Amino acid sequence: MEIPVEEAPTLLSDHPLTPRQRRQAIFAATLGNGLEFYDFITFAFFAIQIGHTFFPSVSPYLSLMGSLATFFVGFLTRPLGALVLGTYADKAGRKPAMMVSMSLMGLGIVLLVLTPGYAQIGYAAPVIAVIARMIQGFALGGEVGSATIYMMEGADPSRRAYSMAWQGASQNIAASAGSLVGLALTYWLNDAELSAYGWRIALALGVTIVPVALWVRRSLPETIHHADTAVIAHDGFRSYARPIVCGLIIIGSGTIGTYIFQYMATYGQNTLHLSARLSLTGEFANNAISILAILVGAAVSDRKGRKHTMLVPQLLFCVLIVPCFLWLTTQRDAVSFIGANLILSYVSGYMYGAVYAAISESIPKQVRARAFALVYALPVALLGGSTQLVVTWLLEVTQSPMSIAWYLTAISLLGFGAMYALKESAPVKLRAQPPSDSVGGLSKA
Repeated sequence: MEIPVEEAPTLLSDHPLTPRQRRQAIFAATLGNGLEFYDFITFAFFAIQIGHTFFPSVSPYLSLMGSLATFFVGFLTRPLGALVLGTYADKAGRKPAMMVSMSLMGLGIVLLVLTPGYAQIGYAAPVIAVIARMIQGFALGGEVGSATIYMMEGADPSRRAYSMAWQGASQNIAASAGSLVGLALTYWLNDAELSAYGWRIALALGVTIVPVALWVRRSLPETIHHADTAVIAHDGFRSYARPIVCGLIIIGSGTIGTYIFQYMATYGQNTLHLSARLSLTGEFANNAISILAILVGAAVSDRKGRKHTMLVPQLLFCVLIVPCFLWLTTQRDAVSFIGANLILSYVSGYMYGAVYAAISESIPKQVRARAFALVYALPVALLGGSTQLVVTWLLEVTQSPMSIAWYLTAISLLGFGAMYALKESAPVKLRAQPPSDSVGGLSKA
């Protein structure tokens, strides 16, 4: 069937990059994005040890809360980074914004790694640690928007979700690397050595790759000046207000889930009283399976549509949370802890293979980087950043290891509602609609 001339903007041959350049772009953006998340997420894995360094206390609970509060402040500067670096990406280009965010992340990592503990410099230690986390949060706030949108604009529309899914996959690759490094350190160092300098080794490994990531990113072509290949028509703010609102809820729900999964190493040690080695093994399995899940889900999304990939798995995830937590809290062994993490992480990762594409496809190019960055950063700052504090407090107040499961279930049901309200945006679905449902080849939806 012949495609009308007015549908040219959505043709699969209309790409800003060649196939080889698209592969290079995905690799470079994924590499840099993953490296930035490596040190950010690794902090969560070593929350107990970092708490001993900067917040020594006779109460393990207060020490852990001090460490998690420092983790939280990194989220507060994310919206500012999203606005500043996102605006820069929309005006100067995606590439220069990615270069700035990577440089700032390297600065924050070095500052945290080299800061002496409370025992050496007193109150200056936690103050410097907080400043380092704020720099990292600012960098990540801008990184997510520029890197994700770069992947979108350089992708083949028929494989857009799969290309963009590497943003989420890179986070899980980084988390897997962090947990693997942590696991290796538990074999080489005892508990005292982990608290003294082991966590610094884990964080410092990310610094060594920063120059390589900057060099790789420098070779990337720019996408901001190419014709837009998005398939959604926009007619003022009201036409894309729905994806922004739905995106805020979906990202908020998903972020809480993500940081609960990142908390599992601490949960295994602090609540279930499992060994650090087993807890980090479960964390590694959790993140490793998510890499596969998000890429598989994205590939299905490109063929079947965004909503098809999100709704059924999200509902299944809500149903499985309580049984899986009952299993691991009752048995408290390697099989239950690792098995429950694998099941929940795969289902959760699968549905998020479509989320980044579904949101960004519905936002116009001239504000896409900053809008997507803010849609991502605001719920992360308000909800995700407080998740580990809330969960630790909830477990302390209720004295029930199952309280985390009920909290995650309630939040996930909100995410399901937002996914249901979000309109379909996959090119394969919109091009299949009757001509009367579109204007100029672009869907009214």
